Amino acid sequence: MTELLITGARPYGEDPVDLLVRDGAIADIGSDLDRNDRELLDGAGLILLPGFVDLHTHLREPGGEESEDVATGSAAAALGGYTAVFAMPNTQPVADTDVLCAHVRRRGAEVGLVDVHPVGAVTVGLDGLKMAELGTMARSGVRMFSDDGRCVHDPLIMRRALEYATALDVVIAQHAEDHRLTAGAQAHEGVVAARLGLAGWPAAAEETIVARDCALAREAGAALHVCHVSSARTVDVLRAAKAAGVRVTAEVTPHHLLLTDAALTGYDPVHKVNPPLRTGADTTAMRAALAEGVIDVVATDHAPHAAQYKDTEWAAARPGMLGLQTALSVLVHTMVEPGLLDWRGLARVLSERPAQIGRLADQGRPIAVGEPANLTLVDPDGVWTVRGTTLASRSSNTPFEGMRLPATVSATVLRGRVTARDGKVLAHDG
Repeated sequence: MTELLITGARPYGEDPVDLLVRDGAIADIGSDLDRNDRELLDGAGLILLPGFVDLHTHLREPGGEESEDVATGSAAAALGGYTAVFAMPNTQPVADTDVLCAHVRRRGAEVGLVDVHPVGAVTVGLDGLKMAELGTMARSGVRMFSDDGRCVHDPLIMRRALEYATALDVVIAQHAEDHRLTAGAQAHEGVVAARLGLAGWPAAAEETIVARDCALAREAGAALHVCHVSSARTVDVLRAAKAAGVRVTAEVTPHHLLLTDAALTGYDPVHKVNPPLRTGADTTAMRAALAEGVIDVVATDHAPHAAQYKDTEWAAARPGMLGLQTALSVLVHTMVEPGLLDWRGLARVLSERPAQIGRLADQGRPIAVGEPANLTLVDPDGVWTVRGTTLASRSSNTPFEGMRLPATVSATVLRGRVTARDGKVLAHDG
């Protein structure tokens, strides 16, 4: 493999260095390293970070390729600075067997732009009635299980899944929603929904499931991960559970850090998401909790939908938003620019903690000699305008359409190979 030399980059925003990559690992870090016979990547003025890891991506393959597939989703991920993503199991058919999970992993390897890790379903067909074969999937390498899109509502099934998780050293990721409280819900239950005549999705539907599952995880000694936290009161539940020693982690999406239910005024279904956009007070609480560490990571919940599923009346539209290519910029805007996180903090929530939660030994590693060369170069002075039609995803349902956002990804490096550079994906040569 050709040696790669990244010149003049600033690890975590610190002093510029040259970084030599050989055989997929960082071989040397210093000043004025020899440039002869090496592929050069100019990092002058750029921030060097560990490659980003997304615990919550919808790639739609198999069965939903009209909205996204592994190739287009991987391209969006690489352009967004990601070197690993976890693909949720609500595909058609559902990824509830080792065979389906192996297919997703194999497709990711064939595309070769990011490491694609399949998430196995907790219950067969996501129907919540019978637990899937977690042990078989875990033996094939699956490290995270979720019925995302649906809550594992039955407390007995959730308890059994958490007990299995303890024995298998895997993670159960919960979509926290008591569906008995959200039947017919279309928006956050509050002033905006009432004014627009939309049925309300109460925050209590999230908080009560999180509280229940923390109690179950405590009893099982299990690793519980809470998907897409959106309510300020859920943060209170998480803080108390962590203080009590519960092995619970949590994620927040970029859109729940920036957008509020005020965006619903025009009834544009691009803003329809589950859990829904909530109030400004909730958004402020999400930012504070992420800075504090009560919420551990940022995960995109990248949810592409073809036009026929979004360009319709609000009630009929499917919930979900794109997120992979805009996550960095939204996080810089909401967390770095206000001083809530520095660049090391950003690496923690986008790289290090997601890799730890997802049990990835070769991702989210420090920028140091001997470590895997999974890296992202960020232009902190870059500014761009979001256009859904120019994103790599097969779909264009971004809530950030037309926004000017700070920071751009200049290059992404996967095990020493540049996968994206200056806004273009570099094809995998096998």
